[in-house]
Amino acid sequence: MNNQNENEIKQPVSVDWHSKDEPTAKERKLTANPGDRISEQPETVEEKSKQVAVDSPDITGDQITVPTYFVVDEPDGEQKALHHVKDAEEISDVIRQARVDENGNRTWR
Repeated sequence: MNNQNENEIKQPVSVDWHSKDEPTAKERKLTANPGDRISEQPETVEEKSKQVAVDSPDITGDQITVPTYFVVDEPDGEQKALHHVKDAEEISDVIRQARVDENGNRTWR
């Protein structure tokens, strides 16, 4: 059996960069788009409304612009900035509400 280990072919293998002891993308809080990151500093609704998450052409060449925050009006009249990733479910709820008429019937446009 020792003879088998001695005769084993040793091939050069590149070091797997995934095996390095480095923080993961999640640990480093990296995202695919820099605009997905949420600032740790407090920002006003106006400051948030000016941020862009994505501004690049898609596969067809059409320019796609996605705001980092969607500003919505609350029932009390205040404005609220919803993050396009973190608050996606709430953004969907707002869109659904906008598609309901005064009688609560869904309207399709």
